[in-house]
Amino acid sequence: MNKTRCPWPADDPLYIAYHDEEWGVPEYDDRALYEKLILDGFQAGLSWITILRKRENFRAAFDQFDPPHISRYDEKKIQALLMDAGIIRHRGKIEATISGAQAYLTVMEQEGFSKYLWNFVDGRPIQNNLQRMGDAPAQTPLSLTISKDLKQRGFKFCGPTIVYAFMQAVGMVNDHMADCFRHGECAKLAKKKG
Repeated sequence: MNKTRCPWPADDPLYIAYHDEEWGVPEYDDRALYEKLILDGFQAGLSWITILRKRENFRAAFDQFDPPHISRYDEKKIQALLMDAGIIRHRGKIEATISGAQAYLTVMEQEGFSKYLWNFVDGRPIQNNLQRMGDAPAQTPLSLTISKDLKQRGFKFCGPTIVYAFMQAVGMVNDHMADCFRHGECAKLAKKKG
């Protein structure tokens, strides 16, 4: 029996698996949230499927997105990353990963990265009831607020559109289409945490 799902994965098996198993699931792990924010930053100007196909390469190149390790990267490591064909070789995004790791460590000391991010939605995912793909906004006043706050803390490549995509991916907002089988499942996952 075919399940009704959001149309954006089309028939790509990797994209379908991402949609069905990961996208929109509330994520509360500090390190996993950092990884996703960084990968969304690398997506800027590209499609998410491009990043998804390279995700394991990114994890290997960036030491499994371990912020304490990344925060100590030097110019030699940056040069090595710029030579790595398995990732997106963009100096600004690589440097943003390093400064983001440093900012992450500060937030962790103050309150924890997950707590910091989830406080923007009072710890509970926003449940939307989208009828069409076109109903999903590219950004919201909240994503703009979070973007500004992240930038003030030292994060880069985290504009309001990137932040909204991040919020969708980590389940801070449930933007599965109302008729998608994952909409209700993700809503139930949100209730369990609450």
